[in-house]
This record gives sequence, structure tokens and C-alpha cells, in this order.
Amino acid sequence: MTAQGCAAPEQTVTLPAGIDLSTQAVIQGVVTGAGTAYARLLDHTGEFTGEVVVSDEGIFRFFAAPGSWTVRIIAGGGISKDVTVEARLGEVSQLQVAV
Repeated sequence: MTAQGCAAPEQTVTLPAGIDLSTQAVIQGVVTGAGTAYARLLDHTGEFTGEVVVSDEGIFRFFAAPGSWTVRIIAGGGISKDVTVEARLGEVSQLQVAV
């Protein structure tokens, strides 16, 4: 377990060992300008799919099906910012989000 008390892997810019990109579409990014923040993944219709806490370094990651997605960053002070992204099999879609 991590220090946060869950079995989720630590969020780093480097993909965890053993990730086979030939079978994965990855959306990841770095959020700047926010303290505690959440990254929410929405499908092409705007439907909620998943959410992660952004790491202390501002990093988040989702493993998603190929296609169009929206990443919504939610931060303190009522800040919300949407970024659209196209996830492609075998690629890491890298986002930089300033809030």
C-alpha cells in the first residue's frame, strides 16, 4: 500500500513497469497552479467515467479506450477546467493544464 492508504500505483510522469502500450491508450498530464485537485475523465457524451486525485506533483493518469475524451480538472476555489483529448492505442496523450 502507498502512504495514502490505497493500493493504487504512485502517480509519476514515467509509466509503471509492465505497461504494454501496444494494448493501451493512456491519457496523462501535469496540472500547475493548483493545490489539491482532481482529474475527472468524461466520455465523448460528457458522461462521467472516472476520477483520480492529482498527485502532490500535479500528475494524473487514465487508461482509456481509444477515442475522444474530456479531462476536467477540479481544484479549490471553484476552479474547473476542461481539456479535450484524443486517446490512441499505443500512445500516451500528454496534457499540460494550468489552472
